[in-house]
Amino acid sequence: MLKRFIPKALRSTSSLAIIITAAALVEATSAVQYFFAKNGIREEVEHRAESELHAKSLEIQNVMNVVKVAVENMAWAVEQRLSQPDSMIAVTQKLLADNENIVGSAVAFEPYYYKSKGRQFSPYSYKHDGTTTSKQLGTDEYDYHTMEWYTAPMQSGCGHWSEPYFDEGGGEMMMSTYSMPIRNAAGQCVAVFTADVSLDWLSQLINARHIYPSSYNLLLSRTGQIMACPVESLVMRRNIEQVTADLEDTTISYINRQMMAGGSGQATIRDEKGEKNYVFYAQMDDETGWSMAVVCTDREIYYSLRQVGFNLMLLMLIGLALLGFIIWRAARNAKSLVAANAEKERMGSELHIASEIQKGMLPKIFPPFPERDDVEVYGSLVPAKEVGGDLYDFFIRDEKLFFCIGDVSGKGVPASLVMAVTRSLFRTVSAHEASPERIVTMMNDSMAQMNETNMFVTFFLGVLDLPTGRLRYCNAGHCPPVLVGERVGFVPIKSNLPIGPMAGWKFEGQELLIYPQTTIFLYTDGLTEAEDASHGQFGEERMVKEMKRMGTHTPLDIVNQMTTAVHAFVGDAEQSDDLTMLAIQYTKAQLDVRLTRSLTLQNDVQQVPTLAGWVDEVCEAVGFDASTTMQMNLAIEEAVVNVMNYAYPHGTIGDIHIEAQANDVRLKFVITDSGAPFDPTAKEEVDTTLNVEDRPIGGLGIHLVRQLMDSINYERTDGKNILTLRKKL
Repeated sequence: MLKRFIPKALRSTSSLAIIITAAALVEATSAVQYFFAKNGIREEVEHRAESELHAKSLEIQNVMNVVKVAVENMAWAVEQRLSQPDSMIAVTQKLLADNENIVGSAVAFEPYYYKSKGRQFSPYSYKHDGTTTSKQLGTDEYDYHTMEWYTAPMQSGCGHWSEPYFDEGGGEMMMSTYSMPIRNAAGQCVAVFTADVSLDWLSQLINARHIYPSSYNLLLSRTGQIMACPVESLVMRRNIEQVTADLEDTTISYINRQMMAGGSGQATIRDEKGEKNYVFYAQMDDETGWSMAVVCTDREIYYSLRQVGFNLMLLMLIGLALLGFIIWRAARNAKSLVAANAEKERMGSELHIASEIQKGMLPKIFPPFPERDDVEVYGSLVPAKEVGGDLYDFFIRDEKLFFCIGDVSGKGVPASLVMAVTRSLFRTVSAHEASPERIVTMMNDSMAQMNETNMFVTFFLGVLDLPTGRLRYCNAGHCPPVLVGERVGFVPIKSNLPIGPMAGWKFEGQELLIYPQTTIFLYTDGLTEAEDASHGQFGEERMVKEMKRMGTHTPLDIVNQMTTAVHAFVGDAEQSDDLTMLAIQYTKAQLDVRLTRSLTLQNDVQQVPTLAGWVDEVCEAVGFDASTTMQMNLAIEEAVVNVMNYAYPHGTIGDIHIEAQANDVRLKFVITDSGAPFDPTAKEEVDTTLNVEDRPIGGLGIHLVRQLMDSINYERTDGKNILTLRKKL
């Protein structure tokens, strides 16, 4: 009948064997842990008890030593004044004033030492209610000559601590007295000099800072008198042997004898209720003979351990039940696990596809511009995960190389999505805008509007004018590129925020002149922060040193050699960040000019025929046929008329300078004016597939120029608009 209540997964012999074996192992482990834990707790209790005995012993000895030294240091004053009995009060008052631990002091003389003073002469000073009072100690009722504090030092000839006592007729308190003999000039003991110490502070000291809440401390005199204990009614009224006489445990009598003999040690006893207690005892001070004991109950010491043991047993039972549930659940979930593995493989496949899509968004054909002789480019991106957050891109528009590199905060799929958006914005905005700072500003504003996850992109964007080598750039919190030419150094950059976190930020642009055979090396922090096995970083210094060693290599060689250097440094350490590099080498060759012609016109369309004749002469000089010459006329006329219409305000007269230059490769026309800034290349490409009524107004003229010429380039330099048109011979 019971079998039907056991799940099928637990009915097999192997399942039951696993549960029984697990139970045995858990029980054995618990027993071993309990044994070692109990020993550890016992050792800890012994250590703490010894520490408490030692600490309180030092405190008692410190007080006693201070009193002893004070008496010994003042004894010479008594011996020097033996001829002046009335000065003894001043000595005792001085001792009290200089020592806060001393509550009373007396100079007690031998009978009839001063005949004029009678048989008992003992000047005594004591503290009461914050004031010091003096009196004659010896009386018929208070015969000090028979008291221990007087007889012991007189007989031994050295200092002596008395047994604790209640000084009735003297200090009127519980005290212990340190006394030492006073000798005359002949070396005879003639008096005793004393210092009384109240024992009230002992109870406070002994009963403070217990090891456990129910543990207690016991202080005994050398004769077994109880000086301090939790029961106030026993203090100085009972002897330890009297208190423990009725207890059955004989170990207690042994401990009493050991303590009164000045011994130390530990023992286990049982009290009147039969509960086990641990006693740790030691002598506090050799001179006083006092001993102290620390008593702790077994129940309290091991309470936490027993609670842990109970909880472990409970947890073991729960664990066995859980193990049975796991076996049952595992049997049921075998099919689900297979499905989960299949899902994992599917997700891995999708991540691989995403990685391939991401890689497909980046330039991957090198060399990218085989027909050009003025620039070489090579880039590389190695993601740390399946998909990454780094990017680089470049393209040529209107004789300008637009290029960028970026690093998205974070890693994985979210970073890859931001990377794709950033690359798309770069392409979209720079297709009709040539100012780096404006491109970055528009990208930042667009990304900030949709940046709910507060991710950002460090970004560097450059625009290299290929005819002149003029580099305009804007850095948005990215690593500074390296210029490699006659010397190696970092490109100077201004501080700008990364792209994405804040809309409306005003990005600042910069510019510099790049000379032929100079390489611009861009990278992400995955290069400089690449770590070896000991977490050392590759660093900028090592990167620059490697660039200097390579010299003016091709972009392909620079990227490959830098990759080799990083891998050699990192060794077998796992790649922690995406590694991205982009190298751009400006290789413009200086060809000999074999034709130069120039023409200056005013912004008057009536002078266009003069322009047409001049263009015909130039085309004839370079050997263009009639069809090509007509195309040149159309392109140059459209460009010049654009300048006449837009560069100068209506009614303003201004010059337009046109210069033609030809070498063995191409013919170029440079149109220069001093009018208002006007970039005809900023006009978006005209979509000629649309109906005329659907097209935006304007843009057809520059579209025609682009179709007729091989390249078109605009620059604003020194307050002048410079438009350059090129045509291969």
